[in-house]
Amino acid sequence: MRIGFDHDKYTRMQSEHILERIEKFGGKLYLELGGKLFDDYHASRVLPGFRPDSKMQMLLRLKDQEEIVIVLNSDDIEKSKVRGDLGITYDADTLRLIDAFRDIGLYVGSVVLTRYASQPAAVAFEQRLNSLGIRTFRHYTIEGYPSDVDHIVSENGFGRNEYVETTRPLILVTAPGPGSGKMATCLSQVYQENCRGIRAGYAKFETFPIWNLPLKHPVNVAYEAATADLSDINMIDPYHLEAYGQTTVNYNRDIEIFPVLNTLFERMWGYSPYKSPTDMGVNMVGFCISDDEACREAAKKEILRRYYAARCSFLQGHAAKEEGDKINLLMKNLDIDDSIRPVIAAARVKAEMTGQPALAIELPDGQIVTGKTTDLLGPSAAVVLNAVKRLGGIDKQTLLISPNVIEPVQELKCRYLGNHNPRLHSDEVLVALSVSGAINPTAARALSMLPHLKGCEAHSTVILPAVDDNTFRRLGLNLTCDPAYQTHKLYHK
Repeated sequence: MRIGFDHDKYTRMQSEHILERIEKFGGKLYLELGGKLFDDYHASRVLPGFRPDSKMQMLLRLKDQEEIVIVLNSDDIEKSKVRGDLGITYDADTLRLIDAFRDIGLYVGSVVLTRYASQPAAVAFEQRLNSLGIRTFRHYTIEGYPSDVDHIVSENGFGRNEYVETTRPLILVTAPGPGSGKMATCLSQVYQENCRGIRAGYAKFETFPIWNLPLKHPVNVAYEAATADLSDINMIDPYHLEAYGQTTVNYNRDIEIFPVLNTLFERMWGYSPYKSPTDMGVNMVGFCISDDEACREAAKKEILRRYYAARCSFLQGHAAKEEGDKINLLMKNLDIDDSIRPVIAAARVKAEMTGQPALAIELPDGQIVTGKTTDLLGPSAAVVLNAVKRLGGIDKQTLLISPNVIEPVQELKCRYLGNHNPRLHSDEVLVALSVSGAINPTAARALSMLPHLKGCEAHSTVILPAVDDNTFRRLGLNLTCDPAYQTHKLYHK
């Protein structure tokens, strides 16, 4: 993968500007964290060289001053919304995040449930959090939000929300995913703090869209594709253009809420520290792109991956058709088609030749390996074995796993666990490979090649079973699937 982003420069610049913003406000700062903290895989895919945990590494420098508030949309709990990159629901990811923060010594003060309306799943999750000793607070839907500023900035607006008690000067407000209500939570808290005589400010630790890249730059368009389910739209910031005569990019929700933030500060302090939504953000990403063409290419591939993910989600009943339609329109505007990911054609050619589902992986050197369905292996298991053979310089005909290892696994699956399909899934074949590696040096060498699959492109001609999908995700492969099932059954595991 061509590196297109200078991570060290970004860490230095972003840290400096966050410290400046804290000093500017003094006392107390609510810092909204856009994107994901620990595992921003979207950023690492569209900005090759960006590390998934770079934000966290910067914030660890200030951990003694920080308190974390996790925000979760109650409607997302009710709908069992899933993080696409991890395959777990937002409520489950909230628990995962709390554990992860605690493991590195960060203090999680509370969880805020936004748009709370006593949704049954939200009530149950709130009770679970309380039983685990985690404080929860309810924030409600505000009528007229975000247009009725007078109502929002009042006792019946922000004043109706429960006040989140915090104890440290820097409050990091984060969430499992977009649309959780982080900004509204920050602004509600700034209002509530002021009502209690506490001076508090607000800023946004931003990643996307990148304000100083063109509106239609593929990296910014990839953000629109990633948030297609939220109907987010990148826009020219009209407030920044008017104030400074400079064209910058922001997105619709920040632009819509800016009058609320402006009014809030003007009523509290008599002036607003910001002239535009762009001013609110701390975002040095655009200054740290070292190879623009590499980032453009990576972003286009991400848009295509999002398109296939949306089409599969629609078939599975997890997304509306309009989500895929919107991404398809973004692709047309950038002239993106399947040809930018050669694994798609390779997998389909293999499937057509065999009459069975097939899968392809593009290796780091550009070579493509395929896997077909056999009596012993599913295509996902076959392609992984073929890939590690190629990476390890092992002849394709070499037998890595003895039948003496495979047959007991098949017997376990079919005789004792009730499976009807004896073919090994990718996780099962990796376990079998590791067992063989204990006595077979060639198998051990093949197993040692697995880390080289991270970041490789992969495509399947059918939607993979969850177990294979999870294995590919854990290996770090960028997997897409044709929106089709292997069988015509109505129920698919």
